[in-house]
Amino acid sequence: QVQLVESGGGLVQAGGSLRLSCAASGRTFSNYPMGWFRQAPGKEREFVTAIDWNGRTTYYADSVKGRFTLSRDNGKNTVFLQMNSLKFEDTAVYYCAARRHNAGYAEEKTYDYWGQGTQVTVSS
Repeated sequence: QVQLVESGGGLVQAGGSLRLSCAASGRTFSNYPMGWFRQAPGKEREFVTAIDWNGRTTYYADSVKGRFTLSRDNGKNTVFLQMNSLKFEDTAVYYCAARRHNAGYAEEKTYDYWGQGTQVTVSS
């Protein structure tokens, strides 16, 4: 079992930045590829970004490419999502997730563990 706790959300003006963190506890964190998804009001949850177990490979949705950066510190059992140049349409609840296998990084169903989410609100 892996427990995930997100933090760092909040209210920011368009063009600003936020850094989300996802702290993991339980089983060996470094074994798990990680991902972030988000859900805006009235919309389905969507893939944002993912990282493999050793942090060497990252994947981004087209909507955030060039603005968001995902990294991980396996020594601290934490992944970090740096979000720059935020837009109003980035407003959503952001969820951290962990999966046991490397394939299917953009698919919700491949993730085994989820955090409770953290709200990000971007004012226009």
